[in-house]
Amino acid sequence: MNLLAHRSPIIPRRAWSLLVLLASWQIASETGLLPTRLLASPYSILTTAADLTLSGVLIWHLLVSLARVLVGMSLGLLIGGCLGLLSGLSRIGEDIVDPPLQALRTLPFLGLVPLLILWFGIGETPKIALVALGALFPFYLNLSSGIRGVDPGQIDAGRALGLAHTALIRHIILPGAMPQALVGLRQSIAMAWLSLVVAEQVNAGAGIGFLIADARDFLRTDVIVVGLLVYALLGLFSDALVRGLERRARPDQH
Repeated sequence: MNLLAHRSPIIPRRAWSLLVLLASWQIASETGLLPTRLLASPYSILTTAADLTLSGVLIWHLLVSLARVLVGMSLGLLIGGCLGLLSGLSRIGEDIVDPPLQALRTLPFLGLVPLLILWFGIGETPKIALVALGALFPFYLNLSSGIRGVDPGQIDAGRALGLAHTALIRHIILPGAMPQALVGLRQSIAMAWLSLVVAEQVNAGAGIGFLIADARDFLRTDVIVVGLLVYALLGLFSDALVRGLERRARPDQH
């Protein structure tokens, strides 16, 4: 048996295309084929990220963005969860809650920024409200759909065992809706970050979005790319956390 054939490569095969792309990007920047005013080189982006981190500028803007998204997403998930429970557990609740929410969901909520500014001013409230709206709808839709999709046979079996209504909800309905609710949570996190990108570029004085908008005015494409990479990494990290929760909630799934 050839042991070398089973040895893992130093560089994974799927990483080669990325390395070639980065090398081509760097060469194009150094030869002038790709002007820095259009896109900074990978080396420039890396050094800028290091400088912003060591100076504390990136950390400060990151903390501001994290605070906004945590508050806004928590509000959105709380409201969406309550409305999802009301709509999923009660036919009357569905008739009351679902039509207006479905109508609001079709609106381009990112276009609500001017209206939110008129209502709440230019402080933190409209930014948090926009993030909350982004997180609300996916969680509401998936939670209510998950509740309504629970196997009726399991509910009938619970009733046959003498479970009260609250016990049915706690032990059968909510666990049955959990997979769909976790899908909604992942979608809500993605929409919360997307909403934050827009919110922080409108009358913001701090945050990753403000950093990007300020860099745009000075044609600093290196700073813009650093900010976009931070958003991407935060989104991937948040999604990985939810996927970890999903695996813990569903140990039979791999």
